[in-house]
Amino acid sequence: MRLVSALTIFLIALTGTTSADAKIEKFPSGMRVQNIKTDGATIYVRTGGQGPAVLLLHGFADTGDMWAPVAKALIKDHTVVVPDLRGIGLSSYPDKGYDKKTQAGDMMLVLDALKIQKVDLVTHDIGNMVGYAFAALYPERVTRWIIIDAPIPGIGPWDEILKSPLLWHFNFRGPDMDRLVKGRERIYLDRFWNELSANPKSIDEATRRHYARLYARPGAMHAAFEQFAAFSQDATDNKALEAKGKLTMPILALGGDKSFGTLQADIMRIIATNVEGGMIANSGHWIMEEQPEATTKAIRAFLDRK
Repeated sequence: MRLVSALTIFLIALTGTTSADAKIEKFPSGMRVQNIKTDGATIYVRTGGQGPAVLLLHGFADTGDMWAPVAKALIKDHTVVVPDLRGIGLSSYPDKGYDKKTQAGDMMLVLDALKIQKVDLVTHDIGNMVGYAFAALYPERVTRWIIIDAPIPGIGPWDEILKSPLLWHFNFRGPDMDRLVKGRERIYLDRFWNELSANPKSIDEATRRHYARLYARPGAMHAAFEQFAAFSQDATDNKALEAKGKLTMPILALGGDKSFGTLQADIMRIIATNVEGGMIANSGHWIMEEQPEATTKAIRAFLDRK
């Protein structure tokens, strides 16, 4: 039993997965893992490859593990950097710092520790929000940005988006909600995968078990709720960043055709001057889980442009 437990711990530390999750795609064998201390957090980071750097930022109900197919496609000619955001996955769960400006600072310090100056940015969901803060605060460090299927607090139709009944979870937090979800993390996460996908069956059982286990770690769900609790501050911060001027780096804004669709590009054109839109067919919000090949192909094609 000790051997099995030790093997399980080793595999989680190496890839964020276990051998029981046969359908969870593994990161390439050349990827390294390390814990990098930032301002108030410890960020779990996977890195590998060589060439131009790509920073991949995940969102809620995922961890950096969602990017394994993209890492596999890029690692031969890119330096791939895949963190877990603070309060999610194998990063630490601090009491504060869930506003996206602070988390952009986490990413800046991660890149400094890795001695990486410039990155192509690829983001999804809450990763989009961290990505905007990062690109607006440190534009000299972002070469290009691929943003995927989620709004940005305070920008464009944000107030209308908040009225959607599908987004009740934005205000679902507090001690009683912590108690309601404790031990029922899988039930709570199933709601997101089922209601925000084009086809719930595309998020398979292994994937659901994998992320439910990570979000059941002590303190993990409370920290995840804090990501949403920070949205009001994020909206204020983003309006101030927007007022300073538009982003100028090339941006590809991708939406699932059953989710944000062309709205993703419309939002980005409010805050950026060089935006190309695109859609992933037969996909809801969970683009990497629902259509990994098409999404990876779109990312690769944009990054390959000279």
